[in-house]
Amino acid sequence: MKILFCTDGSNISFNAIKNFALWSRDIVVDILCVIDWSFLPESVSVENSDFAVQCANSADNILNSAQTRLANHGIKTGEKIKLCGSVVGSILEICDKSEYDFIVLGSHGKKGVKKWLGSVSQEIAGAVDMPVYISKQANERKNVLFTLDNSEISDAVVNNALKSFNFENKNIYLLTVYETPDFLFLEGNIDSEWILDVRKKQETAAFILLNRFEKVFQSYGYELAGKRILQGSPSSEIVKYAKQNNIDLVICGNKNHKYLSRFLLGSVSLRVLENVESDVLIFKNIV
Repeated sequence: MKILFCTDGSNISFNAIKNFALWSRDIVVDILCVIDWSFLPESVSVENSDFAVQCANSADNILNSAQTRLANHGIKTGEKIKLCGSVVGSILEICDKSEYDFIVLGSHGKKGVKKWLGSVSQEIAGAVDMPVYISKQANERKNVLFTLDNSEISDAVVNNALKSFNFENKNIYLLTVYETPDFLFLEGNIDSEWILDVRKKQETAAFILLNRFEKVFQSYGYELAGKRILQGSPSSEIVKYAKQNNIDLVICGNKNHKYLSRFLLGSVSLRVLENVESDVLIFKNIV
């Protein structure tokens, strides 16, 4: 698999690629470093200045260090890519020019020089067509949670993940969350038995869904560590479940068009990405 690894030289970014490598199969990593000078006024020209030379040297040092560190962890590297300018724009430019199977980023939400490995990760997740793997910290790379629903994208997420990743000796969890219908807009009295019947049908559909996906994993030789049906807000329940079960990686899907704002990434995917401590893998536009 061909991977685009975006780094600012921080340990957070290296944790991301190390975490990813422990899940994946046979990867070759292109390393991208972007020196962000988009904060400078447009009237300031830096292309041929000493500042530009310093930026280029800094990027070279980060790329060389990244290559060495990845080699020390047995991760094969491909190209080293150095760009200066807008970080988001530069990453999207590279994605347009080359085909990658996954993009890997760290996220720590710091301000100033390191600010782009936070909000940038969310913008990239919302803008690119390819799967995005985002990590906030080193973890055990042991417990993986698949968040599922009855949409076609869940089938595509599971199938793509099983083809791309090695889950041997991993603990696989399946979770589906159904929302309770809001009956407040209905006038008059509502038959409580009818409400119970609706909920029972939701639970039955969720039970069938998880059993169906369990058989898919079993066909690949994987036994589940757990499967769970929850009721409530999907994003909130996913975040709580991930924390309670020490999940290292949350895998979810999202079907949006390319180059949308991160705010249109999808409320569930975005809220999960913002609030979980675990890594998040988002599959995009795979249906």
